[in-house]
Amino acid sequence: MNRAALSPRLKADLTLLLVAVVWGSGFVAQRLGADRMSALYFNAARFLLGGLILLALARFRLKLPRRRLPLAGLAGCILFLASLLQQTAIASTTVGNVAFITGLYVVLTPLLLFVLWRERTRPTALLAAGLAAAGVALLSINNAFQVRSGDALAMLGALMWAAHVVLLSKLPKAIDSYGFAIAQFLVCAALNLLAGLAVNPAGAAQVGLAWGAVLYSAAAPTAVGFTLQIVGQRSAPATDAAILLSLETVFGALFGALFFAEAWSVQQLLGSALILGAIVLCQVRMGK
Repeated sequence: MNRAALSPRLKADLTLLLVAVVWGSGFVAQRLGADRMSALYFNAARFLLGGLILLALARFRLKLPRRRLPLAGLAGCILFLASLLQQTAIASTTVGNVAFITGLYVVLTPLLLFVLWRERTRPTALLAAGLAAAGVALLSINNAFQVRSGDALAMLGALMWAAHVVLLSKLPKAIDSYGFAIAQFLVCAALNLLAGLAVNPAGAAQVGLAWGAVLYSAAAPTAVGFTLQIVGQRSAPATDAAILLSLETVFGALFGALFFAEAWSVQQLLGSALILGAIVLCQVRMGK
């Protein structure tokens, strides 16, 4: 194989790995936010601030053609559903359950590609997806695993995250990453805000109770993470991207141990090893 031809793929993989690190750190902020304010206002605040940060970095100039706005709007709607379901689930079930169930988007991504586009993926990628799902399960669940009301929400959220990964994989490579990210963030923020005002108008005052969590979540996981996801997925297949992004669970556990002194069990270490093995297997491509 040509080394030069692999260079864009390697850069994309490293970019998505960085996204996983940033998203993993976001679990800390999400947990703090869930304890202090409603999911709708937390997401409205973080996506609005995330969009404004990117808008400032882009010097308030967007290069997103009007014909791409419906696509950005669709991405924003999916992001709204996925983030709302995940944030609500974190508040109504265990973090371990949410991490495990959300990680199922690794398996759902190739299934959606097959159902919607009839795209067949190579056997090694499917095997890697299965290993990653098993790894996320071992990393996240414990002996007291129970089915709770929030688990169904997390499952729906996993489906939405898979849909978001698939949608981004179909974007034109020449599309402006800043413009698309800003547009989807603002759509997501607007939907969260409108829903929040409709459900609980007085809840907007809760933002001040978790401003630190909101600010970090807006700057790192939202502005940086989702934008780099768009950049990385330009050159990485959707199934591979889903597996790399699933590493957020591993890094989430690392940050949990760092900030909350959470000890790792042998089961969790084995789960991390399976996910890392899945990533290596995902990169194996024999022949042309």
